Amino acid sequence: MAKIFQVSARAGMTRVVEPIARTLLRVGVTPNAVTVAGTLGVVVGSVVLGARGYLVAGALVVTFFALTDLLDGTMARMSGGSSRFGAFLDSSMDRVSDGAVFGAVAYWLATQNNHVGVAAALICLVAGGLVSYVKARAEGLGMTCNVGIAERTERLLIVGVGGLLTGLGLDWALVTALWLLAAVSVFTVGQRMTHVYRQAQRAESGVGV
Repeated sequence: MAKIFQVSARAGMTRVVEPIARTLLRVGVTPNAVTVAGTLGVVVGSVVLGARGYLVAGALVVTFFALTDLLDGTMARMSGGSSRFGAFLDSSMDRVSDGAVFGAVAYWLATQNNHVGVAAALICLVAGGLVSYVKARAEGLGMTCNVGIAERTERLLIVGVGGLLTGLGLDWALVTALWLLAAVSVFTVGQRMTHVYRQAQRAESGVGV
Protein backbone atom coordinates (compact mmCIF):
# COMPACT_ATOMS: atom_id res chain seq x y z
CA MET A 1 0.00 0.00 0.00
CA ALA A 2 2.79 2.44 0.91
CA LYS A 3 4.59 1.58 -2.33
CA ILE A 4 1.44 2.25 -4.36
CA PHE A 5 1.00 5.61 -2.62
CA GLN A 6 4.66 6.50 -3.27
CA VAL A 7 4.36 5.66 -6.98
CA SER A 8 1.13 7.67 -7.29
CA ALA A 9 2.67 10.65 -5.51
CA ARG A 10 5.72 10.57 -7.75
CA ALA A 11 3.52 10.35 -10.84
CA GLY A 12 1.55 13.38 -9.68
CA MET A 13 4.71 15.35 -8.97
CA THR A 14 6.12 14.42 -12.36
CA ARG A 15 3.12 15.98 -14.08
CA VAL A 16 3.79 19.20 -12.16
CA VAL A 17 7.55 19.15 -12.74
CA GLU A 18 7.55 18.34 -16.47
CA PRO A 19 6.54 21.85 -17.69
CA ILE A 20 9.26 23.39 -15.46
CA ALA A 21 11.83 20.91 -16.75
CA ARG A 22 10.86 21.62 -20.35
CA THR A 23 11.19 25.37 -19.82
CA LEU A 24 14.61 25.07 -18.17
CA LEU A 25 15.91 22.89 -21.00
CA ARG A 26 14.58 25.38 -23.53
CA VAL A 27 16.58 28.24 -22.01
CA GLY A 28 19.76 26.15 -21.84
CA VAL A 29 19.85 25.00 -18.21
CA THR A 30 21.38 21.53 -17.86
CA PRO A 31 20.28 18.75 -15.48
CA ASN A 32 23.74 18.83 -13.86
CA ALA A 33 23.36 22.55 -13.12
CA VAL A 34 20.03 21.87 -11.42
CA THR A 35 21.62 19.06 -9.39
CA VAL A 36 24.37 21.35 -8.10
CA ALA A 37 21.96 24.25 -7.44
CA GLY A 38 19.64 21.97 -5.49
CA THR A 39 22.51 20.71 -3.37
CA LEU A 40 23.69 24.24 -2.61
CA GLY A 41 20.14 25.16 -1.59
CA VAL A 42 19.89 22.21 0.78
CA VAL A 43 23.30 23.01 2.30
CA VAL A 44 22.41 26.67 2.83
CA GLY A 45 18.99 25.81 4.28
CA SER A 46 20.55 23.28 6.64
CA VAL A 47 23.59 25.27 7.79
CA VAL A 48 22.23 28.82 7.82
CA LEU A 49 18.72 28.01 9.08
CA GLY A 50 18.47 24.52 10.57
CA ALA A 51 21.74 24.60 12.51
CA ARG A 52 20.74 27.94 14.07
CA GLY A 53 17.35 26.66 15.23
CA TYR A 54 15.13 28.15 12.52
CA LEU A 55 13.53 24.77 12.05
CA VAL A 56 10.35 25.75 10.20
CA ALA A 57 12.19 27.90 7.66
CA GLY A 58 14.96 25.32 7.38
CA ALA A 59 12.54 22.46 6.76
CA LEU A 60 10.69 24.41 4.07
CA VAL A 61 13.86 25.51 2.28
CA VAL A 62 15.44 22.06 2.41
CA THR A 63 12.22 20.41 1.17
CA PHE A 64 11.94 22.88 -1.72
CA PHE A 65 15.48 22.32 -2.91
CA ALA A 66 15.32 18.56 -2.28
CA LEU A 67 12.59 18.42 -4.93
CA THR A 68 15.25 19.24 -7.52
CA ASP A 69 16.04 15.51 -7.31
CA LEU A 70 12.86 14.94 -9.27
CA LEU A 71 13.42 17.95 -11.52
CA ASP A 72 16.94 17.04 -12.69
CA GLY A 73 15.86 13.46 -13.31
CA THR A 74 12.94 14.61 -15.43
CA MET A 75 15.21 16.97 -17.37
CA ALA A 76 17.71 14.17 -17.99
CA ARG A 77 14.95 11.91 -19.29
CA MET A 78 13.59 14.62 -21.59
CA SER A 79 17.05 15.36 -22.99
CA GLY A 80 17.74 11.75 -23.90
CA GLY A 81 18.62 10.06 -20.62
CA SER A 82 21.09 10.63 -17.83
CA SER A 83 24.78 10.57 -18.71
CA ARG A 84 27.13 8.41 -16.68
CA PHE A 85 28.70 11.50 -15.17
CA GLY A 86 25.24 12.94 -14.46
CA ALA A 87 24.27 9.82 -12.51
CA PHE A 88 27.57 9.94 -10.63
CA LEU A 89 27.15 13.66 -9.85
CA ASP A 90 23.57 13.16 -8.66
CA SER A 91 24.55 10.36 -6.25
CA SER A 92 27.52 12.34 -4.95
CA MET A 93 25.46 15.50 -4.37
CA ASP A 94 22.84 13.43 -2.54
CA ARG A 95 25.49 12.41 -0.03
CA VAL A 96 26.52 16.06 0.42
CA SER A 97 22.90 17.06 1.02
CA ASP A 98 22.30 14.26 3.51
CA GLY A 99 25.47 15.17 5.40
CA ALA A 100 24.40 18.81 5.59
CA VAL A 101 20.88 17.98 6.82
CA PHE A 102 21.84 15.53 9.55
CA GLY A 103 25.01 17.39 10.48
CA ALA A 104 22.98 20.57 10.99
CA VAL A 105 20.35 18.75 13.02
CA ALA A 106 23.00 17.12 15.21
CA TYR A 107 24.72 20.48 15.74
CA TRP A 108 21.51 22.23 16.77
CA LEU A 109 20.52 19.44 19.14
CA ALA A 110 24.01 19.60 20.69
CA THR A 111 23.50 23.32 21.39
CA GLN A 112 20.31 22.33 23.22
CA ASN A 113 22.21 19.70 25.25
CA ASN A 114 19.94 17.05 23.76
CA HIS A 115 22.43 14.19 23.69
CA VAL A 116 19.75 11.58 22.97
CA GLY A 117 18.78 13.52 19.85
CA VAL A 118 22.41 13.94 18.79
CA ALA A 119 22.93 10.18 19.01
CA ALA A 120 19.86 9.56 16.85
CA ALA A 121 20.99 12.11 14.25
CA LEU A 122 24.44 10.51 14.01
CA ILE A 123 22.92 7.04 13.60
CA CYS A 124 20.70 8.43 10.83
CA LEU A 125 23.72 9.97 9.12
CA VAL A 126 25.78 6.76 9.17
CA ALA A 127 22.90 4.39 8.40
CA GLY A 128 21.63 6.64 5.61
CA GLY A 129 25.05 6.51 3.97
CA LEU A 130 25.08 2.73 4.32
CA VAL A 131 21.64 2.42 2.72
CA SER A 132 22.99 4.08 -0.41
CA TYR A 133 26.42 2.42 -0.30
CA VAL A 134 25.06 -1.12 -0.01
CA LYS A 135 22.89 -0.59 -3.09
CA ALA A 136 25.72 0.99 -5.10
CA ARG A 137 28.18 -1.74 -4.13
CA ALA A 138 25.71 -4.50 -4.97
CA GLU A 139 24.99 -3.00 -8.37
CA GLY A 140 28.73 -2.60 -8.97
CA LEU A 141 29.03 -6.37 -8.45
CA GLY A 142 26.25 -7.06 -10.95
CA MET A 143 23.41 -7.66 -8.49
CA THR A 144 20.19 -5.79 -7.78
CA CYS A 145 19.26 -4.08 -4.53
CA ASN A 146 15.93 -2.34 -5.08
CA VAL A 147 14.47 -3.17 -1.68
CA GLY A 148 14.02 -1.27 1.55
CA ILE A 149 11.46 0.73 3.47
CA ALA A 150 13.62 3.84 4.00
CA GLU A 151 14.92 5.20 0.73
CA ARG A 152 16.25 8.74 0.52
CA THR A 153 12.92 10.45 -0.16
CA GLU A 154 11.29 8.82 2.85
CA ARG A 155 14.25 9.65 5.10
CA LEU A 156 14.19 13.34 4.23
CA LEU A 157 10.40 13.44 4.60
CA ILE A 158 10.53 11.97 8.10
CA VAL A 159 13.22 14.34 9.39
CA GLY A 160 11.56 17.28 7.62
CA VAL A 161 8.20 16.67 9.26
CA GLY A 162 9.89 16.23 12.64
CA GLY A 163 11.79 19.50 12.27
CA LEU A 164 8.67 21.35 11.14
CA LEU A 165 6.59 20.13 14.07
CA THR A 166 9.33 20.94 16.58
CA GLY A 167 9.62 24.41 15.08
CA LEU A 168 5.87 24.81 15.59
CA GLY A 169 6.15 23.94 19.27
CA LEU A 170 6.13 20.14 19.59
CA ASP A 171 9.54 19.82 21.26
CA TRP A 172 9.55 16.02 21.16
CA ALA A 173 8.72 15.66 17.44
CA LEU A 174 12.19 16.01 15.93
CA VAL A 175 13.91 13.59 18.31
CA THR A 176 11.05 11.10 17.89
CA ALA A 177 11.31 11.39 14.10
CA LEU A 178 15.09 10.87 14.26
CA TRP A 179 14.80 7.70 16.33
CA LEU A 180 12.07 6.40 14.02
CA LEU A 181 14.30 7.19 11.07
CA ALA A 182 17.32 5.58 12.74
CA ALA A 183 15.32 2.39 13.28
CA VAL A 184 13.96 2.13 9.74
CA SER A 185 17.35 3.06 8.24
CA VAL A 186 19.16 0.31 10.15
CA PHE A 187 16.36 -2.10 9.21
CA THR A 188 16.73 -1.10 5.54
CA VAL A 189 20.48 -1.77 5.66
CA GLY A 190 19.69 -5.23 7.01
CA GLN A 191 17.05 -5.77 4.31
CA ARG A 192 19.45 -4.86 1.54
CA MET A 193 22.34 -6.91 2.89
CA THR A 194 20.06 -9.94 3.25
CA HIS A 195 18.75 -9.44 -0.28
CA VAL A 196 22.28 -9.27 -1.71
CA TYR A 197 23.42 -12.25 0.38
CA ARG A 198 20.63 -14.40 -1.07
CA GLN A 199 21.53 -13.37 -4.62
CA ALA A 200 25.20 -14.15 -4.00
CA GLN A 201 24.30 -17.56 -2.55
CA ARG A 202 22.16 -18.40 -5.56
CA ALA A 203 24.87 -17.29 -7.95
CA GLU A 204 27.53 -19.35 -6.19
CA SER A 205 25.31 -22.42 -6.17
CA GLY A 206 24.70 -22.09 -9.90
CA VAL A 207 21.08 -20.98 -9.63
CA GLY A 208 20.08 -17.90 -11.66
CA VAL A 209 19.89 -14.63 -9.73
